[in-house]
Amino acid sequence: MSDAPAVHMEGVDFAYERELVLREVNITIDSGDFIGVVGPNGGGKTTLLKLMLGLLRPLRGTVEVFGQPPERVCRRVGYVPQDSTHELRMPMTVADVVLMGRLGTGRALGGYGAADRRGTQQALERVGLDHLAGRSFHGLSGGERQRTMIARALVSEPEMLMLDEPTASVDKVAESEIHELLQMLNQTMTVILVSHDLGFVSQAVKSVLCVNRVVVRHPTSAIEELDPDLLREMFGTDKRIVRHDRHEEDDAECCQTSSPR
Repeated sequence: MSDAPAVHMEGVDFAYERELVLREVNITIDSGDFIGVVGPNGGGKTTLLKLMLGLLRPLRGTVEVFGQPPERVCRRVGYVPQDSTHELRMPMTVADVVLMGRLGTGRALGGYGAADRRGTQQALERVGLDHLAGRSFHGLSGGERQRTMIARALVSEPEMLMLDEPTASVDKVAESEIHELLQMLNQTMTVILVSHDLGFVSQAVKSVLCVNRVVVRHPTSAIEELDPDLLREMFGTDKRIVRHDRHEEDDAECCQTSSPR
């Protein structure tokens, strides 16, 4: 892992046309950290990731990734965008999808080489899907598709992995598998995870960025306690907390929030 912070943002403002989306963002994410990003729809979570990726440029302020401008280190960062599986309409195998993550990293001409195919096999092994390499991507379950997309992000051997809502459309079993996978990957790389699932975030990450035009960092314990002030900060409105038991195999407690009437 790099000695420089994985991400450093100082005095960052960003606007779409004249609408300010993020204001005075000052954060540092150390290499090897596991960060959750939470907040309301339209609060700026995806915009924050795109600034870190160099896909957007700030109106004011500086963004550095591993001590450099993001566009200079893009190959050191893997990205799983929101609803990324919907982009792949052509009939492709799982291995074909993962190979797409090698575009621009290998030979300029002549297609994929042996190193690309070895990297694909290794990436699929890391996510537990090497036995499905020849399977049609569209024949996979939702959880298998999402792990394939994570493998596509891993195939270039990044030092940091960013994921935007990776468990939004999967069942609880697949969510648990992705949870365990990300914790394993965090042993060797920085992980930044956008999620609406507070239970998932509180179990997995080391600290939380609450994004609602401004960005505030909190310890994971604040999410576990479901502090009303924190919920107001995250969602931009008062929330009523409802607790109930989910009668599943792990008999886990689930917390839901709803706006007071």
